[in-house]
Amino acid sequence: MELEKLKEIIAGVLSVDPKEVTLHTSFVDDLCADSLDVYQIVMGIEETFGIEIAAQDVEKIVTVGEAVELIRRAESV
Repeated sequence: MELEKLKEIIAGVLSVDPKEVTLHTSFVDDLCADSLDVYQIVMGIEETFGIEIAAQDVEKIVTVGEAVELIRRAESV
C-alpha cells in the first residue's frame, strides 16, 4: 500500500509513469531527481501518510524501497 501511494507522489512530482517506479529505483540515478524534487516528494509523503521525516533521515534515502521502509518505521511509532 505504501509503495502504490509513494509511486503516485513520485509520478506527480517528477512527471514519470508510476509503472516505471520499483523498490529498486534510485531517485537520483534512475529518476534524475534533484534535491528540490526529493524535498517535494518528502513533503508529499509527510502529507499523505501523516508522518514527519527528520532531515537526517531524508539525506539517507537513495531508493524508493528505502523511502517505503522509512514510511513504515514512522507509521509504527
